[in-house]
Amino acid sequence: MRRLAEMRPGQPTSLFTSDLSVNEFLLVREAGFRPLGLVLGSSIYHVGFQMGRWSQNQELDRLSQAMYHARELAMSRMEAEADMLGADGVVAVRLEIEFKEFGNDLAEFIAVGTAVQAEQPGEWRNNTGKPFTSDLSGQDFWTLVQAGYAPLGMVMGSCVYHIAHQRFRQALGNIGQNVEIPQYTEALYDARELAMSRMQAEAEQLHAEGIVGVQLLSLAHRWGGHTTEFFAIGTAVKPLRADHHITKPQLVLPLTD
Repeated sequence: MRRLAEMRPGQPTSLFTSDLSVNEFLLVREAGFRPLGLVLGSSIYHVGFQMGRWSQNQELDRLSQAMYHARELAMSRMEAEADMLGADGVVAVRLEIEFKEFGNDLAEFIAVGTAVQAEQPGEWRNNTGKPFTSDLSGQDFWTLVQAGYAPLGMVMGSCVYHIAHQRFRQALGNIGQNVEIPQYTEALYDARELAMSRMQAEAEQLHAEGIVGVQLLSLAHRWGGHTTEFFAIGTAVKPLRADHHITKPQLVLPLTD
């Protein structure tokens, strides 16, 4: 709290820190935002245990809740740091998971990004009153703002799913054959749909027009080959104005041979 207080604009000791690259930093400034400082949220979380049935596709809801709650704790603590700086938002957010060696069931969930403040007053915070969050790069953030859109927040959906094992006779009959495995297809399809629908539900709560930069990841963690987390994440956006000016790409010819 002392570090953040000293970094607030107007303080004699204020200076900004940022994990933006030089190009990203300059483009964020060009978009009309001033970096305030690096903000961080962390949660070391004990992930519980849940057994899936050998031959049944099913979501492991206890593990889904653990992965979701731990990320929410990290994100909310990062947002609280940004709020203390008086920021309007956090750009280039990274959301990472690191399993610790001092416990197979212990993982650190980390959210880190650069808090920014708009140079011109405006309605940049989302409808919950919190600073916006975005995992877009500095270049993508500049393009988004120039085109007349604003980020509302990072939205995500998680689903930890147990994929059924094949029965012995079925596995034996598939040897040397080109054949679809329906139970595997259905499991992966169902798990991805659950993750996507939960991400979309978060965007609807923010009254977003849409979600950009969506990533749909499959994360095995340490649960073995038949238990996987499907994780969907993106940036919910809203229009700033009715007319959107899309900058046309420019042709650049290199001067080298």
